[in-house]
Amino acid sequence: MMEKRYRWKSEQIRKHVAIVDGKQAPTKVLMNATYLHPYIRQWVQGNVWICDDRIVYVGPNKPKQLNSCEVIDCTNQVLVPGYIEPHAHPFQLYNPQTLAEYAAQFGTTTLINDNLFLFLQLTKKKAFSFLSAMEKQPVTMYWWCRLDPQTEMEGEEHLFSYKNMKGWLENDAVLQVGELTGWPKLLEGDDFVLHWMQEAKKLGKKVEGHFPGASDRTLTKMKLFGADADHESMTGNDVYKRLMHGYTVSLRHSSIRPDLPTLLKEMKQFGIHHYDQCMFTTDGSTPAFYEKGLIDEMIRIALQEGVRDIDAYSMATWNIARYYNIDHLHGSITPGRIAHINILEHASNPTPISVLASGQWVKRDGVPVSAFSAVEWDVHGLAPLSLSWDLQMDDLQFSMPLGMYMENSVIIKPYSISIDTSADELSTDHDESFLMLIDRHGKWRVNTVLKGFATHVQALVSSYSNTGDILLIGKSKRDLLVAFERMKQMGGGIVLCEHGEVIHDISLPLGGLMSAKPMKELIEEEKTLGELLRARGYTFADPIYTLLFLSSTHLPYIRITPKGIYDVMHKTVLFPTIMR
Repeated sequence: MMEKRYRWKSEQIRKHVAIVDGKQAPTKVLMNATYLHPYIRQWVQGNVWICDDRIVYVGPNKPKQLNSCEVIDCTNQVLVPGYIEPHAHPFQLYNPQTLAEYAAQFGTTTLINDNLFLFLQLTKKKAFSFLSAMEKQPVTMYWWCRLDPQTEMEGEEHLFSYKNMKGWLENDAVLQVGELTGWPKLLEGDDFVLHWMQEAKKLGKKVEGHFPGASDRTLTKMKLFGADADHESMTGNDVYKRLMHGYTVSLRHSSIRPDLPTLLKEMKQFGIHHYDQCMFTTDGSTPAFYEKGLIDEMIRIALQEGVRDIDAYSMATWNIARYYNIDHLHGSITPGRIAHINILEHASNPTPISVLASGQWVKRDGVPVSAFSAVEWDVHGLAPLSLSWDLQMDDLQFSMPLGMYMENSVIIKPYSISIDTSADELSTDHDESFLMLIDRHGKWRVNTVLKGFATHVQALVSSYSNTGDILLIGKSKRDLLVAFERMKQMGGGIVLCEHGEVIHDISLPLGGLMSAKPMKELIEEEKTLGELLRARGYTFADPIYTLLFLSSTHLPYIRITPKGIYDVMHKTVLFPTIMR
């Protein structure tokens, strides 16, 4: 992964210098530009010279040589650096490639990505080959290194082995460890997490926390352990506490926590008017949330809340680059940086009319430009699911005395099951549904009842889950079998079925977890699924996150996991998996 360490070879750098000396021509020149300069926090005017993927000069001069050079007149337009998403989960039905292509249309040209899916589903060799393939795209992708799987699973110690962790952490594309969803283990004396946090520090990389509702004492302890930033502020007071403890704070606006307007209003009430230690994130929102944009939409909200334009744009660019120590490559329109540049009609409208990513047009005068190379998914081990086993009616036995009650989008509590679960179909007079998590290899299953999900969903089957295993939720056992068979035929996906008929499906042929379709198509598919579920009694913010969170043991109080029904607070398996 030497491309990150030495992005430009010596002969390329000599060429860049020769362009400044007038001996060679740049490839593009943005003339008469008004651009944001974060070093002096001003809008300034000048000409921007670009050679391939690098900015080589910014100032009043024009190139002496213009042979084969593309000249763009930017009079009455505004230039800002490409936006950076510092906390992407690029596997929320979409895949990293389709997310990057779509994000670029809205000016987000750098993504710092969660590696959990790659870590759990691929070998290290396959995962690193995928990272290398992503480096060839015009949008820049960096990665995190997870320290825990966010669930309870067999063989965790082999996945998170010293060799695997060392390989990931030393990869040049990895900028941080985290997010630290397993931080309670650290407080209880787990030195595995502490060791890798210290290793990250030694390598000059960051440690990102995940501390919702953390007290002052917890924030202090986590700072002593080495945490640098946190994205879990839900109030202005949360932001204030983290800043007072020396954290960099990611202000979140996501599909389950659209908090940014509230955060900005309440920050002002706490006297916070400087934003140098703040940055924006959409925290891995699901596709439909991105219909209006990504980081550009957050800038727009900040401007509407009275944040100065220089501060708003800096929270999307310069602040992030500086925090991650990548400001020599990103975050400003200055010599030596990667040519990620957004051209705006006006500073009040952060959605660009034209976008350069690595010096290539990905959007020109409002029209998308094809600049991304195709990904050979099967080469990286991302093929459709091939299930060699069948689901039987005998698997659909729900005699468990303990069920799971969804109090809201993230809180799931235990409750005593009182309904008769021996019938083939449950009544629609209540909000209790059959729930099963079954191993994608068909070796084990966990059966219980989920209360609060919906009243009229007959069958929802999903290969999209936190663990990559198969989720089944619904009132009708026969419809669950039909939906499962359809999901199996598709090679993975989400299937909604009732009265023996499939009424909607989303194909996820990339490992059973990701779509290969462009984001615009996927957005429509997800919106349809949400509408159908809500019409059948689903009342929460985001059904895709519901599927993800059912197995996520960083959330209270009870979860369904590959080890069984798990009590998060007491860290015990209440009812183990059943072998098939």
